Amino acid sequence: MATDCKLDRADRIGFAASFLCALHCALLPLALALMPTLGLSVGGWVDIDQAVTVFATLLGCTTLAIGWRRHRAFRAWMLLLPGLVLVWVGAFSPLHDHGPLHAGLMTVGGLMIAGAHLLNLRLTHAAAACPPA
Repeated sequence: MATDCKLDRADRIGFAASFLCALHCALLPLALALMPTLGLSVGGWVDIDQAVTVFATLLGCTTLAIGWRRHRAFRAWMLLLPGLVLVWVGAFSPLHDHGPLHAGLMTVGGLMIAGAHLLNLRLTHAAAACPPA
């Protein structure tokens, strides 16, 4: 029971973090365009896309692997893997220039990862509610 609680918590954290990452990637270009209008500068910001990508990969693969052992469904993996490919391409390729294509890749990838965590959470709950005969 404690392990199920930890898995639920990890999936919820993964969902929230991935959704916030996608929101950040979608809104950051707009914020960067508006900052000079407001008299603000962007100097000194640390680029954390790559660190967040590695964290999302580790958390996603771990929680989905544990979830798969419970529900034996690959549907969540079908969202996670393409989502991770998109964020890895966006974070570790020449597209990592914070342009519109980078923002689009990271946003779509983050939403797919968030969806994978949400689906894994639901599949795990359904498997716990209906144990195999």
